[in-house]
Amino acid sequence: MSYTCPVCGYPDLDEKPRGERRGGSYEICPSCGFEFGVTDDDRGFTFEQWRQQWIENGAKWQSDYTTPPQNWNPTEQLKNVLDK
Repeated sequence: MSYTCPVCGYPDLDEKPRGERRGGSYEICPSCGFEFGVTDDDRGFTFEQWRQQWIENGAKWQSDYTTPPQNWNPTEQLKNVLDK
């Protein structure tokens, strides 16, 4: 099962970003670089603030360890969270 990043709409997170009975998953979204439980809880960013910053910086792939999926399109991906 995969999960969608609530920040950028990346559809292939391994864990649910936030659990109902626990905090963040500590997974880092390879697309936008948001680390659930750190970027929000420890650093104080909201999903919307991080999304805006990511977009303003060119919506670039953030992971140094993985490459973007073939035909990756951040504008299309954002529709997963902005059209809801």
